[in-house]
Amino acid sequence: QVQLVESGGGLVQAGGSLRLSCAASGSIFSIDNMGWYRQAPGKQRELVATITNGGSTSYVDSVKGRFTISRDNAKNTVYLQMNSLKPEDTAVYYCNADVWRNSDWSRRNYWGQGTQVTVSS
Repeated sequence: QVQLVESGGGLVQAGGSLRLSCAASGSIFSIDNMGWYRQAPGKQRELVATITNGGSTSYVDSVKGRFTISRDNAKNTVYLQMNSLKPEDTAVYYCNADVWRNSDWSRRNYWGQGTQVTVSS
């Protein structure tokens, strides 16, 4: 009933930039926290950045000053602007959202399908 669809991944050289988008659709009344996670080969999934409904943000230390998370509440979309990319940023990036559903008025957590980001050295 609720889907998160990511886009914007790809291959980029070190020092380059990418912008990820994640659009939520379906039986949505409102969305609380939204976030981006990533999982590199052989590693656990880690939290990259989060943003509240009011726009407060937080970042993992390794991306502070390079990545910016933002959202458009009218479009139910969250973005991740990634600048000064490094090879160690290579991973599958997943978006995540806490959604209040208007189908049953429950709050549930959803994941996108993931988008690959590869940074070459």
